[in-house]
Amino acid sequence: QVQLVESGGGLVQAGGSLRLSCAASRATFSIDDMGWFRQSPGKEREFVARINRSGGSTSYADSVKGRFTISRDNVKKTVYLQMNSLKSEDTAEYFCAKFSDASNMRSRRVDYWGQGTQVTVSS
Repeated sequence: QVQLVESGGGLVQAGGSLRLSCAASRATFSIDDMGWFRQSPGKEREFVARINRSGGSTSYADSVKGRFTISRDNVKKTVYLQMNSLKSEDTAEYFCAKFSDASNMRSRRVDYWGQGTQVTVSS
């Protein structure tokens, strides 16, 4: 089985920062494209960020560009999401994901999901 376990969620005031972590158990982690999605109550799950296998290429949703940074450590088999200048609209459950297509940074196809971690931003 493939396991993706998120951590680091919590409550933070608007303008603050939070760092999420996703620990992966896949032996092939170093060649997997990884990323983050989020979902708020009553809304569809939306793409947040993607990072390629080496960490040299990233892609972000327009709503988080300039505020969020995705990174990875292939030795620790962990992907991170650094969230700065948080807004109330960033409140959501955040999910770690493995992308199905490792050759297309614009693809949003996912074949493995983590269990999610809650991020709540107060006004």
